[in-house]
Amino acid sequence: MTKPEILLEVGTNELEILEFYIDEESSTGKQERVYFGMNVAKVMQVIENPNLAPCDYAQHPSFLGVIPLREHILPIIDLSVWLAMNRAKSDLDLIIATEFSQSVNGFLVSGVTEILRVGWDQVKPPGTFLAKFAKAAIIGTVERNGRFIQLLDMESILTDLDPDTMKDAGFSEVHAKQRYPVLVADDSQTILAMVVRNLRAANLKPFTATNGQEAWDKLCRLRKRSENENVAIDDLVRIVISDIEMPMLDGFTLTKRIKEDPVLGTIPVILYSSIITDDLRHKGEFVKADDQVSKPELHEMARRAINLIEGAA
Repeated sequence: MTKPEILLEVGTNELEILEFYIDEESSTGKQERVYFGMNVAKVMQVIENPNLAPCDYAQHPSFLGVIPLREHILPIIDLSVWLAMNRAKSDLDLIIATEFSQSVNGFLVSGVTEILRVGWDQVKPPGTFLAKFAKAAIIGTVERNGRFIQLLDMESILTDLDPDTMKDAGFSEVHAKQRYPVLVADDSQTILAMVVRNLRAANLKPFTATNGQEAWDKLCRLRKRSENENVAIDDLVRIVISDIEMPMLDGFTLTKRIKEDPVLGTIPVILYSSIITDDLRHKGEFVKADDQVSKPELHEMARRAINLIEGAA
């Protein structure tokens, strides 16, 4: 199974997710099917499981070894182990081969159902009933046909498995002339913390939002304050830095709203994602993003933000 090439209209606040599941077995032998999802743009291919066994030498118990896939050597991760689930073993298990953050990996799951198109406004924050998966970095849930699909923060999973992948992402050797206020929006607490550290180290003054809708609401309040107090909007927020994939409102739609607003439209916007492909970069240009950064280049964020603010070459 390979992913179809389906192009979404920019600014519609939609995404496509690959829905998959893990069959969890209780101590009494009873099975429960738990549904998850990931962005289709991160999926290369779905392949059969070659029946890999856990490696005694692995740094993490979820690592099953590597297999060749086209020109890649694909590390295989048993996602159920990382999620602390007791997966029911089956000869029909599948591997989801992914590519994002300049890394290719395979995730072993029980099965794949379908590709769904959903609106980011349908993605709700995880509720307390998902507490047992707190470690799993569930960024949100989508209800579909009477079941809940839990969207995974795949970047957080990779960071947990290999902390060195983001070891140096938090700092860069630049320094802003002033402590300009910067709004940063990201639903991943791990990535958000890294970007904030990067900006603070560069003498910037970040404040945050955990999804696109929260970021837009904050900008609207700042716009109202600017009008009521006769204060220039760029004294309140000098630049917006936003992830692309976020619940409620994605980064493309947030950028489109900002650029179409008569007051907020002068604020520079940097979009970032683990999957800055040519297609996504074109979409960012379409909504008039001023710059786009891939997550492996987060160490560049402060420098590029200061360049936009201070007009450096």
